Amino acid sequence: MADEEAAVLELGAVDSLPKGALAAKLQIARAEGRPLRVKLGIDPTAPDIHLGHAVVLGKLREFQDAGHRVVLIVGDYTALVGDPSGRSSLRPMLSKEEIEENAATFQEQALKVLDGDPERLEVRRNSEWLGMSLVELLGLVRTATVAQLLERDDFAKRFSANEPISMLELLYPLLQGYDSVAVKADVELGGTDQKFNLLLGRDIQRAYGQPEQAIMTMPILVGTDGRRKMSKSLGNQIGVTDAAQEMYGKTMSIPDEAMEEYYGLLLHETQPDQVQPRDAKRALARGIVAWLYSEAQAQTAEQEFDRVHIEHAAPETLSDARVRVGEDGTVHLPEAIAEAFGISRSEARRLIDQGGVTLGGAVLGKGEHDVPAARADGEVLKVGKRRFCRLHVG
Repeated sequence: MADEEAAVLELGAVDSLPKGALAAKLQIARAEGRPLRVKLGIDPTAPDIHLGHAVVLGKLREFQDAGHRVVLIVGDYTALVGDPSGRSSLRPMLSKEEIEENAATFQEQALKVLDGDPERLEVRRNSEWLGMSLVELLGLVRTATVAQLLERDDFAKRFSANEPISMLELLYPLLQGYDSVAVKADVELGGTDQKFNLLLGRDIQRAYGQPEQAIMTMPILVGTDGRRKMSKSLGNQIGVTDAAQEMYGKTMSIPDEAMEEYYGLLLHETQPDQVQPRDAKRALARGIVAWLYSEAQAQTAEQEFDRVHIEHAAPETLSDARVRVGEDGTVHLPEAIAEAFGISRSEARRLIDQGGVTLGGAVLGKGEHDVPAARADGEVLKVGKRRFCRLHVG
């Protein structure tokens, strides 16, 4: 029975280690009359959870649906250090204010995928236990050796290339491993880039006299560029709280060769055969929006996409943007774009200069950053392919 349940839960995973450990954990938990405690840690280094995170969150939901308890750790303390996984240099440190602002949105966004029932979900912040004394920290540090940490692929590459590795970065895997001690994790999930950290968590649990967790790694979803890991910093992400129309449009922008991966990791389906790639991509976009919103909103998002990108019309519903008029009677469009869409003025100027902005259906030319107020008032401003608003002067 435990073997069968483990086999179902392991579907889609890259690794489930050690072999047979998940089935053993299930058998022990059943004998003790309790659910498994299944851990995932996410550092709030950006304000949004994206579909790359949703791959692992979807697997956690499977554990919940099987009757187990997910422990979602918001790494507000480890975010101060910065996870070096997959990095060739030290991550920049965020301020406590930035981390808190990001952390505040995480639980709400994770609930787009997870079941929020308190019997099935426990949300913790690792600042609860990582603000330890120096004596406690030294006790944690002694659980691993420098040689062991340098076995990590990213550390090993940097060490062989004589590139610097900070002591702060070496601490990160230890802190993440201690999270498993603090919450008494039976199982820990993560992306394939987290395999070393997850296995180290077993060593740290053993050093603290706890049973060692089973680990499961999930594939890493490529971003909308089809090449690199989905990441906010790379600008290739689809956020789980993006508007339905935005989510649909971004999905339609992924390369054809990435569709099979999106189908498998997000919808747990195979890409349909004997259909045109565009039709398969439309079905994929509908499926993702329906998963995170509803079938009705998926249909509306598709209709809106067709209206904008096939009929070349403005969306049926437009947000209004109030813009200021300068002393010379003009509207400074980079400022209006920055305020309407939350991008920087320099990015707005670049988009204008590259021909990526239209006003009233006319493409703005290079350097056309200021327009007469009368020309802007009441007109539709389009930035890129999917951002629209109606300008109102005054």
